[in-house]
Amino acid sequence: MKHFPIFMALEGRRVVLSGGGEAALAKLRLLLKTEAKLTVVSDNAAPEIRDWAAQGRLSLINRAMEPGDAICASLFYAANENDAEDARVAAIAHRDGALVNIVDNLADSQFITPAIVDRDPVTVAIGTEGAAPVLARSIKKSLEEQLSPNLGLMARIGKAFRSKVETLPFGAKRRAFWSDYYAADVADADVAQERLEDLLDKHLHAPEREGWVDLVGAGPGDPELLTLKARKALDNADVVIYDRLVAPEILELARREAVMLSAGKEGFGPSVTQDAINEMIVSHARGGAHVVRLKSGDPTVFGRLDEEIEACEASGVKWTIVPGITSASAGVAALGQSLTKRGRNSAVRLITGHDTKGYADHDWRALAQPGEVAAIYMGKKSARFIQGRLLMHGANPDTPVTVIENASRASQRILSTKLSELEPSLTEANFDGPALVFLGLAPRAALQVADQFEQKEAAV
Repeated sequence: MKHFPIFMALEGRRVVLSGGGEAALAKLRLLLKTEAKLTVVSDNAAPEIRDWAAQGRLSLINRAMEPGDAICASLFYAANENDAEDARVAAIAHRDGALVNIVDNLADSQFITPAIVDRDPVTVAIGTEGAAPVLARSIKKSLEEQLSPNLGLMARIGKAFRSKVETLPFGAKRRAFWSDYYAADVADADVAQERLEDLLDKHLHAPEREGWVDLVGAGPGDPELLTLKARKALDNADVVIYDRLVAPEILELARREAVMLSAGKEGFGPSVTQDAINEMIVSHARGGAHVVRLKSGDPTVFGRLDEEIEACEASGVKWTIVPGITSASAGVAALGQSLTKRGRNSAVRLITGHDTKGYADHDWRALAQPGEVAAIYMGKKSARFIQGRLLMHGANPDTPVTVIENASRASQRILSTKLSELEPSLTEANFDGPALVFLGLAPRAALQVADQFEQKEAAV
């Protein structure tokens, strides 16, 4: 983000614009909606600008810009539609101490003016840093259609009512009040005022809200694979307790005011204990908070979900499960494969490479049989152990093995190998992100290459 979006207070502050043509008119139509003191400097101002000056809506200096014209100005616009003149007046404004925007010259501008959806005092600003003005206009059009024309009226009346709403406790209760108020579309000021009074009485006498816990699957990492129910939970959460593997892009979707608590675990590394996590969940929920326990992938797959449910039930805390897409589904999709296939395997195993006691033991003899398919979670550090156990129990050394790191994310990497070469290939690949190991599956592209090679050899 090269431009940080802010809303500048312009009431009573000076804004200067140099120019008198169409570009100047376009900026002035926006600036006249503010309460700034506008000054236009132009030796050839359009009639509309002269009319605004005659009405007292702005000051007009009928000449070319000179040093000192932008002194004490908060903002300056160069809108002469002439590169040389814009560069000259921008240099003057810089020396006078103003922030400078040159119309249609992003590179030399200190700030940009976004596309605006105006429901004063509700204002939505849309910027693309000059990369896609057409997209900004498209978003603006969509928002104009979605936002009621009455929103500004409701916001102005609501603003005047804010001091009364302070009788409600800060936090969830106030948010619930305002959510109820803005859920309706009211076009009459008296009706809006009456609605506010009725809602305040209702919320003041509402029983205390009980806290509850949503046990949410964050999916494999791609924000587009997050379920709608999970997004809604994040948007409403008071507290988010998240795992180490949850992607930063997912955390960005949480409500800005939510308390964000890391509950990271790392196999064979530093971890927050499960007892400490249970205590975090329960203590916040018992305090009346809506807690989102956010787990990478699906919480029902190797997520120690039952322990957290049992902690909630022991403390009388209500809970719900919001399933997510597990990493095995995202990973196999990246390979262009399916977890089951007629004639190949009628079952698939989801297993873990290690558990609370160390390397996890499994039915290695069954896994070593031809055609077996398994998705091995947390298998990166235990890869050599798994490789040895399978070979020891008779697995074909040429069994395909695929390791996928950061499945579904932009940083996704895939290692295609065979069981006999799983190590040292995995160590040499130097994967440092979360990885899933597929036993018995190769990427479809690699299979196609192998088939073509075999066909050529047969032809020879």
